[in-house]
Amino acid sequence: MNASSSSSVARVAAPITYRCDDYVLYRDPERFWLGKAGHTVVCRVDGVVPYASGEIRYTLARLDSTGGLIKQARAPYMRLLPPADAMRDIDTAPLDTATGVADMAPAAVAWLIAQTASRRPDLPRT
Repeated sequence: MNASSSSSVARVAAPITYRCDDYVLYRDPERFWLGKAGHTVVCRVDGVVPYASGEIRYTLARLDSTGGLIKQARAPYMRLLPPADAMRDIDTAPLDTATGVADMAPAAVAWLIAQTASRRPDLPRT
């Protein structure tokens, strides 16, 4: 392979390790390559299984309506779902609650109102 054709070769990402309670997108390689539906699901890492060979596999808790566990999942078929992406609507929400509230999730609105409250609640008098 010459230098000019090496730029068209896909780069393989460095191995990633996941921790318990990370949220990941998992693709079942068998279902994917066979063209079956439901091959990609959102999961939470439930367990980390190290092998003597140095390989690490994962037990994943499915977060879809079927629930259940996916055992022996391999890292190359998983992608981290970063908290920053899940929380972007809160982080970028306008502080003026009169505009844009309809586009925000109710939890984001509640959090913003709590963060921007003008006064603390009165304590009960004894």
